[in-house]
Amino acid sequence: MEESESLMVEQKKQLIVEAIQEKKGHQIVTIDLSEIENSICDYFIICHGESVTQVGAIAESINKKLKEEAQIRAHHVEGLQNSQWVLLDYFDILVHVFQEDYRSFYRLEELWADGKVARIEETV
Repeated sequence: MEESESLMVEQKKQLIVEAIQEKKGHQIVTIDLSEIENSICDYFIICHGESVTQVGAIAESINKKLKEEAQIRAHHVEGLQNSQWVLLDYFDILVHVFQEDYRSFYRLEELWADGKVARIEETV
């Protein structure tokens, strides 16, 4: 990955984390997959909300922040209808916003544990 691409990914990643924090998303995790052969993207960002409403609000916050501050739109969004697991696809970053029970069930952090996992400190 070129330096300018890397910087763009880092900025996008930071905006996504900020948007999650603004809506009080829990247990934010980033997984760097950039060095894993045949991975589907460079990063996963995973978090959860406590309700359907909060999960939807987190997803909308991410969409709005990236659109307004970086003129970036999601390539694809899935799961907003029931907000149990919302996937936002930004090509190089896939964001997974879960309800807590679904996050525990699917355990994406464990499935992709060969990536570099970083846990983001929760804001109070």
